[in-house]
Amino acid sequence: MATKKLTYSEAMAEIETIVAQLRSAEMNVDDLSKSVARATKLIDECRATLLRTEKEVERLINPDTES
Repeated sequence: MATKKLTYSEAMAEIETIVAQLRSAEMNVDDLSKSVARATKLIDECRATLLRTEKEVERLINPDTES
């Protein structure tokens, strides 16, 4: 079963939820590792989205320049 690709906004919202849980100390130790791994994956996905968007915007602003 394929998983739905999150939008940047959805990924950021999930990261914010994980951070709030970590700060509130409501997260148990058993879930800590999974949550940190999930947040790391989401951050990597957001970073990749931002880089792709930056390249696309640069291409649109400077169409004569090859990247």
